[in-house]
Formats: sequence, structure tokens, C-alpha cells
Amino acid sequence: MADAVITEYAGTKKGAIIRFYQYGSGGVRVLDAGKNLCRLYLFDHAADMMTERDPARQEKILRRFMFDRYGMLEETFAFGQPPRTFRYENGGRQIAVREGGQYGAVGKTFAFEERGISETAWGRHGEIERVYIFETTRDTITERTNGWFGTVDRTFVFERIDASVFREPEAFLQFLVFTERHEGEADAAQEGVPADTGRRAGPPLMARSRFAFTGQRPASTESRQEKKGDSRIDFIPDGDAQKKETDGEKTRPKKSSEISYAERRGERKS
Repeated sequence: MADAVITEYAGTKKGAIIRFYQYGSGGVRVLDAGKNLCRLYLFDHAADMMTERDPARQEKILRRFMFDRYGMLEETFAFGQPPRTFRYENGGRQIAVREGGQYGAVGKTFAFEERGISETAWGRHGEIERVYIFETTRDTITERTNGWFGTVDRTFVFERIDASVFREPEAFLQFLVFTERHEGEADAAQEGVPADTGRRAGPPLMARSRFAFTGQRPASTESRQEKKGDSRIDFIPDGDAQKKETDGEKTRPKKSSEISYAERRGERKS
């Protein structure tokens, strides 16, 4: 029997395909959009355990998930990552997540409701961070942020498996684990979302005033006058600049010592 396939879309079904999940009795293979193996989860039914393995070295265990009638314990082998416990409450209608073990503070809760499962952040009485809606077609789970009518963040489409299987608390915890985004994967998902049609490709242009002069500045007044058909703004020469005078232009006044006696007598007669 062929494995079930879950296709993850960025946003709605019209968005880009981000990942594929091959779900079988032996475990889950997480593939990127190019069908390359990026994560691997193996089931150990005899020990009620699921392990996350290194795809390059499958004998290496990255995380271990232990299931019992009280919930699930996540054990990590990376420095600085404390364990998490997922405990059933209210007859399995709610899951409380504690950071740092079974005695840690409740970080978030999952509530099983009629339309789907709601995730509440910042403790038991925080606001709804996201919801998982099980569509009536029974082949789709829609993940929305900020409530039941919030923005569609991801869409999961199921083939050869009924999506309602993951309404059961233990199966939902498995689904939660292998569909969670690791560090850097959220940015990769955003790259798959089509950009706005009016957005220009390439680096953004620097803001520029439409009145700014963008041409080459002329070096002298004569070169500006020789330009014909130039519709750019005329430049006014500096007021304190000295003007050159030719020999035919107005001469400077003579000093009194330079005026002869005959010229002085002629001025008096006139």
C-alpha cells in the first residue's frame, strides 16, 4: 500500500508548495518543494515512541517523543533546548504544554473544539495565536493566525488519508511535531509567496525628488548658452563673481595724477 502524502501550501491552495510529507506506518519523510529529504521521523510502535533522525546519518537521533496515556514527553539532545511535556487535560479535550519538564510553567494550550483545534499562547488564559480548521471536505486542514477568521498561514491537503485522523490527541501531537517550522524555515516559506504585481524586481530605488537636477552640471556660462533645446532649470551665476571685461568695454576711471593740464583746461571751458 502506498504511503499517504500531505502537501503543504504557503497560504491558501493558490500559494506555493512548501513541503511534502510522506506519511506511512514506519514514519514520516519530510521533503522540500524539490522533493529533497530534509527531515525524517521514525515510529517505534512497541515502545510508543517517535524519533527524529538526522537525514544524512539516520542512526543519529535528534529528538525523541515518548507517548503514554497522560500525553507526550519531548526529549532533545541539543544544548540549551529544555524538554517539553504535552499533558492531556479535561478528558483529552485540552493539551497543556510545559517548558522544562512536567513541573514547568504552562507556555500554551491546545483546545479541541467543534470546528478544529485552537492554540492559545502565553499560558492558559492568553489570546488565540493560531487555529487548525478541519474542513468539511475531510481532505484539508487550514491553519489560520489570530483566530478562526484570521489570515490563512498554511494549508495542508491530504491524499490517501482522511484529515480527521489527526483530531485524536495523540495523532494531532504527531502532526504538530512533523509540521512545525524549524529555525529559518519560516523565511523560506515567505520566499515562496508571490510578490505584489506592482513591486519592481531588483533592489529598491533610492527616493529622489522630481525637482532634483540629474544631468551633468555645465562648467561655464558660455557652454550653457550654447546648449539648445535644454529644458532643464537655468542656473543663475553667483552674484559676487567678477565679470571679465574686454578692451572695447568701459575703461576704468583715470587717477587725478594721470590727467594732463590741457585736459583740465578743456573740461573747464566746456
